[in-house]
Amino acid sequence: MTTDIKGLCPPAFTNLKRAFAQNFEQLGEVGAAISLVQNGEVLVDLYAGQRDVEKQLPWQADTRANVWSTTKGVVGICFAILVDRGVLSYETKLAEYWPAFKTEDKQHITLAMLLSHQAGLVGMRGDCSAEDIYSRQQAAERLATMQPFWPPGEAFGYHAISAGIMASEFMFRVCGRSIKQFVAEEFEQALGLDISIGLTPENYSCAATMIGPSKGAADLIGDLNEIQHASINGPALEPTLPNSDAWRQADIPSANGFATATALAKLFDAMANEGCVEDKKLLSAATIAQATARQTPDGLDQVFQMPVQWACGFLKNSVQVYGPSANAFGHSGWGGSFAFADPDQGIGFAYTMNRMGTELIGDPRNMALLQALYLDLS
Repeated sequence: MTTDIKGLCPPAFTNLKRAFAQNFEQLGEVGAAISLVQNGEVLVDLYAGQRDVEKQLPWQADTRANVWSTTKGVVGICFAILVDRGVLSYETKLAEYWPAFKTEDKQHITLAMLLSHQAGLVGMRGDCSAEDIYSRQQAAERLATMQPFWPPGEAFGYHAISAGIMASEFMFRVCGRSIKQFVAEEFEQALGLDISIGLTPENYSCAATMIGPSKGAADLIGDLNEIQHASINGPALEPTLPNSDAWRQADIPSANGFATATALAKLFDAMANEGCVEDKKLLSAATIAQATARQTPDGLDQVFQMPVQWACGFLKNSVQVYGPSANAFGHSGWGGSFAFADPDQGIGFAYTMNRMGTELIGDPRNMALLQALYLDLS
């Protein structure tokens, strides 16, 4: 059956459009969107399928999907903007604004360490449920008073949920705005981007219903050690939580970002180029270089047990999850969504969807899109 694809796609990107269609026809896609932006120009903007489980509601140009950890890349951009404005630096210590960090084991944690998963506070210790993270302040205080799983700065491991909660609370303590408020004011209102942390009730009609994968997050790794358990199960989250009011009202910028592919591609295009979105200057080249510089040493991520490289809110492309360029960087989310910047090509690219896949790295839909994208760019 031929997929009814809507949106913008010039002939130069025929392979990309074909791969997008084949994700529906061969790989079980339900609803999805892709967007490619280069130097501020939207080159490709495609969407297709349905945004609900019953397959009755068509995916629209303004359909927002919960992009899970792809949100962390947005967090990285938020802090890069604050650094560019001189509000703080990547070497600012959390303890300067947050008394709970004025302890011997946490006093040296910097913003850069938090954003690059070096703080050692990978997740909650003890019993923890989704309800425990719906209050940002309470969840952040619980994390801030924990003993780190390793001496901060001496190792790194993916802070699946905790990173965004602590980052939002830290931003609030620094400038009186949470990340949720920052995104609403600086991206959604000022730039007209369809992106938010959580959702306001008036945008519920634009939301895609998330469809869970056949495997849980913990199943993607296997038997969990103490650190992995804290990151992935502290708390453990159901994949359909984004369909609930409680999740949509929360401030969890490591996981509950709702966005269109277009909005994400525009933000990452800014990171690949001159720091501009909609002709508005957000960032300088110097700050982009700081934000995307590798922060972590050689070695394995303590959660993924893989030699990944982290910058300040971004995954470096050391394992080529974002195409062939070694200079690319971005972030991916549970189930398949991703957004990245490629400075060599001067592009931002994003993919959003509602049917969550099962692969930790290498979702076949992702790989097909990236292969076709770079074939067209060549």
